[in-house]
Amino acid sequence: MSDGIDLDPHFDRIETVAKARGLQGFERTTSYGTPALKVSDRTFVRLLDATTLVMQCPLDQKVLLMEISPDIYFETDHYVGYDTVLIRLDAIEDEELGLRLEDAWRFRADENAKDNLKG
Repeated sequence: MSDGIDLDPHFDRIETVAKARGLQGFERTTSYGTPALKVSDRTFVRLLDATTLVMQCPLDQKVLLMEISPDIYFETDHYVGYDTVLIRLDAIEDEELGLRLEDAWRFRADENAKDNLKG
């Protein structure tokens, strides 16, 4: 996906915004060969390419985001029906990005908590 481009510098903004938002317990890693953030061993955000972020979110929130701000949030055929939304990084301000990162972080951390209750 990265076409040989070093995506780490493009991902620095994502990690910086997550830290500024006060998100705890996440780690920087990779997913599908691109930089990613995980919480409780679950990826909640990763780069697709230098300009596109892949973010976890509930399907109902995904639909709402794409309706309200289609210039920022979108999906491709590959992601239809999945709890994942794509974000155009050049179109989103850090404040909104921070809110979305927190939503994704909570969504994935909450999934882990539910799994632990089942066990």
